[in-house]
Amino acid sequence: MSALLDIRDAEVANRTVLVRADLNVPISNGAVADDTRIARFAPTVRDLLARGASVVVVTHLGRPGGKADPACSVRPVAEVLARAIGSEVVFVDDCVGALAGRGAEPPARGKVVLLENLRFHKAEEENDAGFARRLASNGDIYVNDAFSCAHRAHASTHAIAGLLPAFAGPSLLGEVAALAAALETPRRPVAALVGGAKVSSKIAILKNLASRMDHVIVGGGMANTFLAAQGHDVGRSLCEPDCIPLAREILAIAAASGCRILLPDDVVAAGLGADEPPRVVGVDAIPAEMMALDVGPSTVARIDAVLDQCRTLLWNGPLGAFETQPFGEATFAVARNAAELTQADRLVTITGGGDPAAALAAAGVTDRITYLSTAGGAFLEWLEGRPLPGIEILRTSAGQSEES
Repeated sequence: MSALLDIRDAEVANRTVLVRADLNVPISNGAVADDTRIARFAPTVRDLLARGASVVVVTHLGRPGGKADPACSVRPVAEVLARAIGSEVVFVDDCVGALAGRGAEPPARGKVVLLENLRFHKAEEENDAGFARRLASNGDIYVNDAFSCAHRAHASTHAIAGLLPAFAGPSLLGEVAALAAALETPRRPVAALVGGAKVSSKIAILKNLASRMDHVIVGGGMANTFLAAQGHDVGRSLCEPDCIPLAREILAIAAASGCRILLPDDVVAAGLGADEPPRVVGVDAIPAEMMALDVGPSTVARIDAVLDQCRTLLWNGPLGAFETQPFGEATFAVARNAAELTQADRLVTITGGGDPAAALAAAGVTDRITYLSTAGGAFLEWLEGRPLPGIEILRTSAGQSEES
């Protein structure tokens, strides 16, 4: 397998670098509501400028359905990106064609151009070769710095990589390195904490992790299906009876691989009536009229004991309904413990996905873990063990470069 070529090792002076970024940020009232992705991407642009390149940035935003939609325009991103890099950003209201060409030329040193939403063109999501050629005409070198889009074989992440010298950007390489550190070459023992509502949404992830981890901690609503698979009555808790055979299969895979599955032994249960306060019960004593909405203190203690002996933690999903008090206490407690172990250099903690990010933020530990992935679908597909088209095409391009 060919290694990814790092744009930081390439000669870029006096050349135009076309960078595929993921600046799919929330827009509210015509303004960027959260600039996290822009701030993370800005160092890539600053480095290219410092090395004498001009930069053309392409991204998608929202789901415009292959046609121009002002609500999905990238225009508001230009001003925020300019502040983040400390340099003017010229916005061009198309990503291909003569208009984009005029915006990107001449490729003056130090110039930054942001092109309009890729998904205003249906051909982008169709991975159309002709569209990729038109897009490639905007640069001399191609860089994919959008790991979060790498699971899609789109024109700007896949077809274009065969048309220009193709490199990986720092953000993409950082994501790959972090996930490799958790899945491929982890410091052992390694644990995965997988939460969320449904087993059905994470079957492939659980099967893959059960064959690769030393420990898999199951939380959230999906834990109820596993408990049901072991014969527990989970009352009115969220449960997927159709997935009970799958839960048993995952337990069998783990047993055959020497992976220990940690399921709750107590839960915080609540009834439908507002006058009935939540209470901690054992998993063998969940009242028929109540539902489990968090794991209990005994389970938290067992999780902490596992983390204390582990050296790597891969976290995807909360332990309970953390958005509603008091059902976030277990998630927050485990997050704080993981952060303390990480700060003490005893644990490498890698997390990703929307819910884990929100849970860590609510616990106040976002800046105290090793790595927080901003990717969604790409992060999940990596956890499933699936190859990502946007990564694989860069490896192919790298292999062709090595042979030539």
